[in-house]
Amino acid sequence: MEVLLKKNVDNLGDKDEIVTVKNGYGRNFLIPQKMAVIVTDSVRKMHAETMRQRSHKLEKLKEEAQAVATKLAETTVKVGAKVGENGKIFGSVTNVQVAEALNKAGFEVERRKIKLLGTAIKSAGTFEAEVKLHKEITVKVNFEVVGE
Repeated sequence: MEVLLKKNVDNLGDKDEIVTVKNGYGRNFLIPQKMAVIVTDSVRKMHAETMRQRSHKLEKLKEEAQAVATKLAETTVKVGAKVGENGKIFGSVTNVQVAEALNKAGFEVERRKIKLLGTAIKSAGTFEAEVKLHKEITVKVNFEVVGE
């Protein structure tokens, strides 16, 4: 079954994208939750016209995301955490703390767009996170966990 997504759906696709899903998933979840509509000939024509009109805006957004990605790749942000005497931190560093550090550095990034690479961060040091700025653009960001 082909559906046109009305909202971003994790692990499936972004808004205004036509995807193929199983019949039950489409009929029992996506359509009743108003996340998608069934693709018919008229929906396909309207989608093509909408995407044609939006293509210029989407290209501009992609260029802006690429510029931000270039700046982010060169930046190392510092995330503060309470550190014990042996270098281990109390708790762990999450994507929320990384998002706050990026926002303080001047980059507007949602916490949901940040994925920490590797295992849980429970010690001070330098680590990497992956930030998805656009559906086609992801960038690796270095951040340093320091004691407060």
